[in-house]
Amino acid sequence: MKSVLIERFREKFGCAPEFLAHAPGRIEFIGNHTDYNGGTVLGAAIDRGVWVALARDDGDRWRLASDHYGASVDLPAAAPERQTGERSWANYPLGVLAAFPRFGLRVPAGFAFLTVSNLPVGAGLSSSAALELSSALVFAAAAGESPSREILVQAARHAENQFVGVPCGILDQGVSGFGVRNHLVFLDCRGPRFATVPLPPDAHFWIFNTHTKHALIDGLYAARHRECMKAARRLGVAQLADVPCTGLDDRLKPLAPIARRRARHVIEEIARVDATVLALRASDLSAAGKLLTASHRSSQTLFENSTPELDFLVDALEAARHVHGARLSGGGFGGAVLALTSAGFDRSAAAPVLAAYFRRFASTPDLLHAQTGDGASLLPP
Repeated sequence: MKSVLIERFREKFGCAPEFLAHAPGRIEFIGNHTDYNGGTVLGAAIDRGVWVALARDDGDRWRLASDHYGASVDLPAAAPERQTGERSWANYPLGVLAAFPRFGLRVPAGFAFLTVSNLPVGAGLSSSAALELSSALVFAAAAGESPSREILVQAARHAENQFVGVPCGILDQGVSGFGVRNHLVFLDCRGPRFATVPLPPDAHFWIFNTHTKHALIDGLYAARHRECMKAARRLGVAQLADVPCTGLDDRLKPLAPIARRRARHVIEEIARVDATVLALRASDLSAAGKLLTASHRSSQTLFENSTPELDFLVDALEAARHVHGARLSGGGFGGAVLALTSAGFDRSAAAPVLAAYFRRFASTPDLLHAQTGDGASLLPP
């Protein structure tokens, strides 16, 4: 992809790029909607992602183009303006530019910018965070800045929260920024604190991308965020992560039924994350898989951010050979299912699952065998 990026940059702008960066997509392994509730999460950077290239110029324009997302954007090199329609992809890098001064970072003057990607959009693999992190790296380099990885991750999250308008936690940007090959990233969001957990050699990730997306996904995500914040206030805590998992029935009695379900999911999901870390450290993939499936059932019944398509896939995968467990990955309301498998699972083993899905929904999910990868980095031009 690097050579493709350079070639298309030359075609688009008539010059060579000065700065290149790559950031990976990520799998949310377990920890669904726990991040903005102050909890713990496990994720994995994968071997697909977003590449960006930038060249400074003497003009006073920011020229941004994409080979993957939508129309080009040409703006004065001043305060970033939020884009709409087919130019809305540019809100992710523009949001990073808007965030930089808040973190004491200078913003580059005029430049040309191009991004390419081999991440499927809408699969719950966080192409947005990968675009934010790779953009942050080239913007910082072009401005002569050398911020810490923690600052870059926080600036990228700020871009998504404040400029794009998605109230996500720091999971996506954190995993894309701190990923390590053959490891999962453990994130305690109260710090935030990042650590890595070795992945057993026989662990394999398969992504089933349904290409389904609830029409109100952004509003539904925001609604779950509000429900969780309201539940925490009603329980007298700053965040749901502050509620112990013991004696939960009694602790949740002050809540209305919907809020009780949302809170139970988050609090028990945090406990599942911690249990999954122990299972992986013991190389017990069977136990880890059962926790993943339990996570999905909680999303399905308590947090209600699953869909019939995702539930069908989890049911089918639970009965398949060589599958330890499966769950929706990402914010939910459509997107993809992650299956944790042994090496014995392959495309032929997936074929009956895909065939059954086609009979039920008259479409076939895309199948991706993802490997772990390293986190965001600058590349030599």
